[in-house]
Amino acid sequence: MAKKSKKQQQPGGTPATVALTTAGVDFTVHSYDHDPAHPSYGEEAAEAMGVSPDRVFKTLVADVDGALTVAVVPVAGQLDLKALASAVGGKRATMADPTLAERTTGYVRGGISPLGQRKKLPTVLDDSASSHPTICVSAGRRGLEVELSPEALAKLTEAVLAPVGRA
Repeated sequence: MAKKSKKQQQPGGTPATVALTTAGVDFTVHSYDHDPAHPSYGEEAAEAMGVSPDRVFKTLVADVDGALTVAVVPVAGQLDLKALASAVGGKRATMADPTLAERTTGYVRGGISPLGQRKKLPTVLDDSASSHPTICVSAGRRGLEVELSPEALAKLTEAVLAPVGRA
């Protein structure tokens, strides 16, 4: 069962929750017990929170023409690498090396948040986010999600909205 707390900063908060608090954004923290054996971090989060998978978004790091770029897409789908490259004016995109993604963002795989990253990267938010009043993204560690409006997420990350997810 997920626990909720509105704008509550727990001791040892993550850079993502600190960034949200500092920006004065309304958000809800959802925590749950992460099961390392679960095959999908995002689907696990949706199940644990009792939220539709189309409202839970995963944060992926890709390499677009040699530049790391963040894509935020629904956990129920996949990232369209060609669409991502196009959204940022690039020609070719591949998934980034996981170690490089972790080192650059400051987060571990399965807990990468689009917020509070060590190095600010260009970000693309799948345009399906706009159809929901709130969406959930990683709060910076496995078993911790933040729920916020897609508009707030786009503003804080300076994200481009584009159709980069596919079913």
